[in-house]
Amino acid sequence: MNTLVRTLMRIITVPSVASVLLTCSVNPVTGDRELSIISERQEIAIGAEQYVPSQQSQGGQFKVDPELTAYVNEVGQRVAAFSPRQLPYEFVVLNNSVPNAWALPGGKIAINRGLLYELNSEAELAAVLGHEVVHSAARHGAQSVERGMLLQGALVVTAVTMSDNEYAGAIVGGAQLGAQLISTRYGRDAERESDLYGTRYMAQAGYDPQGAVGLQEAFVRLSEGNAPGWLEGLFSSHPASQERVQNNQQLVNELRAEGFTGGETGADRYQQRTASLMASKPAYDAFDEAQELIADDKIEDAERKLDEAIALLPNEARFYGLKADIALMQRRYDTAIDLYNNALARDDAYFDYYLGRGMAYSRQGNRNRAREDLQASVDLLPTAIAANELGTLALDSNDRAGAKQYFQMAAAAPGDMGAQAQAAFLRLDVPDNPATYVQSGVYLDPSGRLILQVQNRAPVPLASITFELQGNVGGQLERRIFTVNNIPAARASDFDTGLTLPAGTDMAVVRGQAIIRSITVN
Repeated sequence: MNTLVRTLMRIITVPSVASVLLTCSVNPVTGDRELSIISERQEIAIGAEQYVPSQQSQGGQFKVDPELTAYVNEVGQRVAAFSPRQLPYEFVVLNNSVPNAWALPGGKIAINRGLLYELNSEAELAAVLGHEVVHSAARHGAQSVERGMLLQGALVVTAVTMSDNEYAGAIVGGAQLGAQLISTRYGRDAERESDLYGTRYMAQAGYDPQGAVGLQEAFVRLSEGNAPGWLEGLFSSHPASQERVQNNQQLVNELRAEGFTGGETGADRYQQRTASLMASKPAYDAFDEAQELIADDKIEDAERKLDEAIALLPNEARFYGLKADIALMQRRYDTAIDLYNNALARDDAYFDYYLGRGMAYSRQGNRNRAREDLQASVDLLPTAIAANELGTLALDSNDRAGAKQYFQMAAAAPGDMGAQAQAAFLRLDVPDNPATYVQSGVYLDPSGRLILQVQNRAPVPLASITFELQGNVGGQLERRIFTVNNIPAARASDFDTGLTLPAGTDMAVVRGQAIIRSITVN
């Protein structure tokens, strides 16, 4: 059972299929009866456990302007007050340029600053947050988890690759659950429900529901124009369409017929409360350009863009962090550490700065400081990069058990990173637990030759295994050391030991076994 499944199972006790079929409930938003495995308490626990690592994987909280998060939370709470489920709703702004918003089970909601740039009024913000409130209130995320459990018996998370998160493929452990949930593409019914009820909640909260229509119209224009970043962000999980515009307009007409007229747009208030954010956009544009230049291996140009960003917004930690990443890549470890220190002085709650500084300390041979920083990064967001390095440091300190734990964590990552970690884990675990990976026995072929049969159950080839062959032949105990090399992965192989029993030996009194004395992995 992988780390993610163990994490989920700490929260959820999976009932039998029979009990699942008998467990029905009424969806608090739609009123529909539906199967339900996960209780409200479990939903809240999932959201609470995944909220911080999910934020970390998307750039961390937007710390430069804490009043902006307070404002977004204020609007979100105003809308959420009309949800039929009184969950512990939270709303945060993430330091991410990709226009996006997402919701976890239990009412944990986030919106990227990149989406706030594109809104024109508080009513449009209320429409976005109301939409996400419904995703939580209507159990859309919880249903995704339940579908995985019903289909597979336990949740198995696929590798998540998101363009707005450079560490997406390296996320390991329980944080993989949040990574999948926030990138889940909901079905048309779920999106329709979120539009429908989210617009109703915002109208009940006193906002002009026409803001929901204007929001969808803007999304359609941007999607048709192939605006950079949008297809990787909101549209990947909340696709825009003219149908959604028409459905929202129909709902607005119905709400007006019900008496929901005169709601506020809040355009002036939105402009006032986001003025600092809007003024910061040139700095973040320079930062985004620097990231693109790094991807194109134009490092000097990238550093110039980062200097430009810092001159415009000197309190933003991400700018110093990216400069530090460049220095680390160039093996300028002292410079990297100084820059990470600058980043941490401005934001001490983002995993990437601890990860980078820990890697720099490790390369300098400062193991204690490296371990402290790398573990701090794992506590915020477990990544294969940190786990691999911690495993290497543990091995250098002769802590085999600790090294195996970290390598096993990192082995959950896809691609070469996970494969390397798995190989490092197996190099330690196979010699410690040979019976788990190798099954062996001896038999006599028709010519009386003693044959050793070896079954390698490990997913990697084994370099060598040394056996002590023991046999009882005619009342005499015989021993011989025998080594076999290059045993293929997941395959059984036979080896001639070179021993032949004398002609006429009574086969009924021949007994033998093979005891592993040593084993090594390629």
